[in-house]
Amino acid sequence: MQIFKNPHFNFVKYRWHALILSWIIIGAGVATIFTAGLPLGVEFSGGTIVIVKFDTAPSVEQVRAALGRHQGITAGQNIVVQRYGDEAAREVLIRLPEVGQEQGTGLTKTADAVVNGLSASNLGKFTVVGQQVVGPVVGQELTRKGILATVLSLAGLLAYIAFRFRFSFAVGAVVATVHDLLVTLAFLAFFRYDMSLNVIAAILTVTGYSTNDTIVIFDRVRENLKNARRDSILETVNTAINQTLNRTILTAGTTLLSAVSLFLFGGEVLKGFAFTMIVGVITGTYSSVFIAAAIVTFWRSKGAARVPAPAATNGDAARKKTNNRKNRVS
Repeated sequence: MQIFKNPHFNFVKYRWHALILSWIIIGAGVATIFTAGLPLGVEFSGGTIVIVKFDTAPSVEQVRAALGRHQGITAGQNIVVQRYGDEAAREVLIRLPEVGQEQGTGLTKTADAVVNGLSASNLGKFTVVGQQVVGPVVGQELTRKGILATVLSLAGLLAYIAFRFRFSFAVGAVVATVHDLLVTLAFLAFFRYDMSLNVIAAILTVTGYSTNDTIVIFDRVRENLKNARRDSILETVNTAINQTLNRTILTAGTTLLSAVSLFLFGGEVLKGFAFTMIVGVITGTYSSVFIAAAIVTFWRSKGAARVPAPAATNGDAARKKTNNRKNRVS
């Protein structure tokens, strides 16, 4: 299936515009994280989450007031109460960032206090439909492993592409991947989605997706450098992007449709995962076309733009001498 027939868009022309746009988004994201912070899920911050379903939905303020009056919950504790899912579901998520002792039955002490506080109130009948408790030690361990997984994936990416292609290509791919991570974190901060294990899984998935798209373009760049020796590096890279444009749009489009469907119909639990996938697919495609390619053009323009011609073999030299003799005789 072809969306464009022999496209000749000048993508390389707008590489500086793309870099400026990326810096604006990343800068705004960093400012948001420093001022408002990046919301952390209970997996990383530690805490207690209880999801309850009421027969008659009370207001968020009523639930918060009922918990604040219960003696089993520490006064001044930062209680987060919010609607969970559609309003018709009558479900409320209650999160407390502090937990009891991280051993034995101490882990469920805060969750039991939440249930007892709701039972003692006049909010009507309810059912606990979900519960999650993570202690501070486990949260710190998950944070360390999440960072380690991201760093190792970037290191493996740099080593593979440097071995498979060239070091300039590897630098471009890693810069594009870091760009994707920063832009994704910026949008998570903008829309206040919690950094959870689901989101980490989506980020690593997007990293692999973006890298695959970048490698496809780089492979075509390498072939063009061998075949079109008179073209500049800018022309070669731009040609490669256009040659893979149909494949890029089809792959990104189908993946994006799946992520959007998951966001709309996957339920509240998968909202963060699906949102990260949507942002990641868009920024991954964008970075493969503009950021990674731009880094290669900047790097290679300082050196040799083309692949050196292969050395002539003994047979080629002999044929050349024979042709020269024939020309002199004629």
